[in-house]
Amino acid sequence: MGQVVLVTGVAGDLGRRFAAKLSGSADVDRVIGVDMVPPRGDLAEADFVRADIRNPVIAKIIVRERVDTVVHASVTSTPAAAGGRTSTKELNVIGTMQLLAACQQAPDVRKLVLKSSAAYYGASNRDPAMFTEGMSAKRQPAGGFAKDVIEVESYARGFARRRPDVAVTALRFANVIGPRITTGMTGYFRLPVIPTVLGFNPRLQFLHESDALAVLEHATLCDVVGTFNVAGDGVLTLAQAVRRLGRPTLPLPGFALPTFGSASRQTKVADFSPEQVAFLTYGRGLDTTRMRELLGFRPSFTSAQAFADFAASLRPGILAPARVRATESALVGALSPGKGERRG
Repeated sequence: MGQVVLVTGVAGDLGRRFAAKLSGSADVDRVIGVDMVPPRGDLAEADFVRADIRNPVIAKIIVRERVDTVVHASVTSTPAAAGGRTSTKELNVIGTMQLLAACQQAPDVRKLVLKSSAAYYGASNRDPAMFTEGMSAKRQPAGGFAKDVIEVESYARGFARRRPDVAVTALRFANVIGPRITTGMTGYFRLPVIPTVLGFNPRLQFLHESDALAVLEHATLCDVVGTFNVAGDGVLTLAQAVRRLGRPTLPLPGFALPTFGSASRQTKVADFSPEQVAFLTYGRGLDTTRMRELLGFRPSFTSAQAFADFAASLRPGILAPARVRATESALVGALSPGKGERRG
């Protein structure tokens, strides 16, 4: 008898595509996709149940459907997708708490897969060259998505202690990129002018969207437990990435860092939180030894190949001068007196 899998976050592109992909697996009897709104694409053979994981009704769904595997794929870094930062935090943190409480009460649940994020490690000038899974952020975040991820993983570890019979796997994704997915990072690289932090050239790692789907399926169907960094091999510097796009850059001085995110938001293309801005200042490196040797997963795309596939999807050579000037004006305008932080 195959697995009965519940997938959260199917209104999002990655969650929907994963549920559809998993529904075709011979090892799975049924896939149930859950979200507050219907997905905007095909779920293939997966069923959709409209539900808010912050509501205790999720426990009834898990018990009624005899779910034995839960894939929590709805932890998000994008406020726009959830109606603002407050709503995003509620979905990430309160939603995870409620979902885990439901799993704890469900006798049939035997596996939990958590789609987490490398944002767990933060980004600062104190970081090691490569983070291993046993490390934590060198500077603890005061708020934002990075703090959400730390809390979500803490709750997952607590659940694993309370239900030792449940196999818990946490996947810390590097930035997912590709031609068909929309994230804060793809929005940033789609800008006609790329804002950068003057004097910094961070190292970046990427996970191709197809590898993100593949590793979620691999973790769902295999018996390996634990926490794993997930990224394509190798790194790119930000300067290398921008050169490969052929985009102009607008370096901003260090004092502009607090308004860098709001400057990006004014373009209405990218929406950056403070932790994403820190990432674009200091970068981050993930050691993926455990992913390859213990989880038994090897991405098909290196970081450079994943970025190249994304870059190839952009329309080349048509950056209208007016659009470039408008974007530059929005970025520079955010740094004008009265809009940025006052310098003493």
